This record gives sequence, structure tokens and C-alpha cells, in this order.
Amino acid sequence: MNNFSIFVGIDVSKDKFNVCAISNPSSIIFESSFDMSQQGFSSFANKLSAFPKQSIIIAMESTGCYHLNLLAFLSSNDFACAVFNPLTVKNFASLRKTKTDKIDARIIATALFYLQHQIPSSAFVNSELRDIVRARENIIHRIAKVKDNIEKLLNVLFPELERVTNIYSDTILNLLSHFPSAKAIQKARNLDVFFSKDRGRSTKLNAQKLKELANNSIAQYWPMKEKILVQNIKELQFLQQQLEEYDKMMKEYCECSAINLDIEILTSIPGIGENSAMHFLAEVGDISRFSTYKKLIAYCGLDPSIAQSGKSKVEGHISKRGNAHLRRILWLMAVSVVIHNEYFRTYYERKRQQGIPYKKAIMSVVHKLLRTLYAMLRKKEKFNIDYAISHSKQKFNFA
Repeated sequence: MNNFSIFVGIDVSKDKFNVCAISNPSSIIFESSFDMSQQGFSSFANKLSAFPKQSIIIAMESTGCYHLNLLAFLSSNDFACAVFNPLTVKNFASLRKTKTDKIDARIIATALFYLQHQIPSSAFVNSELRDIVRARENIIHRIAKVKDNIEKLLNVLFPELERVTNIYSDTILNLLSHFPSAKAIQKARNLDVFFSKDRGRSTKLNAQKLKELANNSIAQYWPMKEKILVQNIKELQFLQQQLEEYDKMMKEYCECSAINLDIEILTSIPGIGENSAMHFLAEVGDISRFSTYKKLIAYCGLDPSIAQSGKSKVEGHISKRGNAHLRRILWLMAVSVVIHNEYFRTYYERKRQQGIPYKKAIMSVVHKLLRTLYAMLRKKEKFNIDYAISHSKQKFNFA
């Protein structure tokens, strides 16, 4: 780590950013405000040019999206940069309630002074893959919501249909977009056209059976609900197309970066697929950012919350102060490895035999999986079940 002598804190907002440079918490070098523009970026860089670049370290809080262009600009100009979790900076705030952008910049600079030796050399993480996977995750949530709407509408328009076929097959969705209810199907002709595309596939439903089902349906006539169903089907088909595009974007990004090796390492664990591996790596970034697996666990918000007073010490639920997206993907990965991986399934079953409830047992698997992933990525080693079992009693699990 460099011996920095100038610590620059930046408070970023949508239209401007406030800067405070200090040599120590009681010595302010300068305080300024700049526009969030090319001219503002250049003016800030010119201000810093009065000092040796190797003596400067700059920090800002993660603000969602507003800090990204400034961070990329500074990093591309070879400034040492760090991004703080707002909860970390909060610990250095004054007890007074006064809060301004100028004061916030000073607090960030102070936090940077005290935490300079805890900042990894690879503090800047490319966020493009993370943006892709989070957008993909949002599409998945929207698809789930639209499917829920479709099921509710069909429960009124044609409640018998879901019992006999997969309503989300291309054939059924195409049919419902033309005849969105039992009443509409009763009047329809040439239904065989929709099922002719299913040649070679086994199906429990054909045009004749569908007609019989519609004729015996309890559904009544709901013209507005039919129109809403058609719109929901169109939205679902659009979202599914978008999901395919995001899948292509993820693969293209990984093929053009050095992340492919890490994907191969993670997918060597039975139960972890490419998409899960990419989601995990997008949220974690460079594993060397974490000097120990405990810091990675805390980053995920999976560390226990502890309340201690005197001799009393109580460990509560997980803190959930970390990355919620990462916690979600780790949960899904844990459920999958319990199904497909003998090593983790044995561990899960042992926890269940000890009387531990399902969710807590899965959370134990999450912790074990996370420690394993950390060791594999640090060592650049693929998963080997024989090696893992022989070392399962070690605290580090995969070390």
C-alpha cells in the first residue's frame, strides 16, 4: 500500500460534487464544489495537479449511479480511488444533526484517513457486468409478476386449462392470445392450426380435447378480462425475449473479459450453473478485495448481529447489512447444490438430523458454500469432492 499524504473525500449528487482534501482530520488543505460536467471534472483534476499524484487517495460513497462517471474518470487518470459503503462512513459522523454536502465530504475524507490501510489495491470494480445481471434479475421478477397475473385471469376465464396443460408453452400462449377464454374457444374454428406446430412433442391436449374442456367450463363471459389477458401475454412474450437478450449480453461480456476462468472454477461445483456463477462474480468482483472469507461473509450481510452488554452476549439473526442481490443468488445456489451435490447434501442432511429447521439448515449451507467459493477463487482451484471431504473438518473447509 502507498504512503498517502493527501486524503480527498467527495460527496456526490446528481448535478455537482463537493470535495474536501485533508492531510489529517484537523488539517484541511482545500474545500471546493464542482459541476457534474466535463468542465467540472477537468477543473477538479487541475486542482489535484498541484500535488504529486502518488500522494493522493480519493474516496466517495456508493450512490447508486451518480458516482460512476466521476469514479471512472479518476481511475482512468491513474488516481487511487475507493468507494465506501455509506454505513462505514456514518461511523465517523459528528453527533450534531447538522448535515450538508460540505460536511459530508469532510466526513468521507476523515474516514479515508483512518481506513486507508484497510482499502485493497483493487478497490475500483467494473460495474458493467453487475448492471447486466441486475437488469436481468429485474426482468425475472417482472416475468414472475406477469405470470401471476395470467394465472389469476385464467382462473376466471378458463379455470380448467391449467389442470391439463402447461399454460406457458408457446402453443398455449399463442392460442390464448387469439382466444383468451373458454367462451372464445367455444366459438373458435380451426384450432388444429395451433397444435400442428407441436409435431413430435408429447402433449395431453389437442384441439378436440380443448374444445370439450371449454364446452364444460364453469367460466362466464368477461370481455374486459379477456383483453387484459391478451396484453399480459404480449408483455410476457416481450419480457422473455428481453431475458434472452440479457443472457447473450452476459455471455458476450464474459467472453471478452478475464472472468471465464473464475466461471469455470465455480461451475466445477455440481449444482452451480453459468448464470449463477456470473451473477455471483458480478456482485463480488475481484475476490482479492477480501483479505479473509469473514469479510466476504460480512459483505453479503450474512454475519450474525451481536448485542453485548457486560457479561451478556446475544447473537441474533444475520445482519442483512450487505449486498441483498448477493444473498439472493447465494440462497438459490445453496438450494441447488443440496439437490445436485453429494458433499453439500450430506452437510445439509446432518444439520436437519440435528433438529435444525429448513431455512437455518440452508443458511448453514450458504455459509459453507461461500467459504468454499472463497478458497477456490483465491487458489484458482476447481472443486474436487474427495479433497473437500478429506478436509471437511478443517475450519477453512476448502483450504
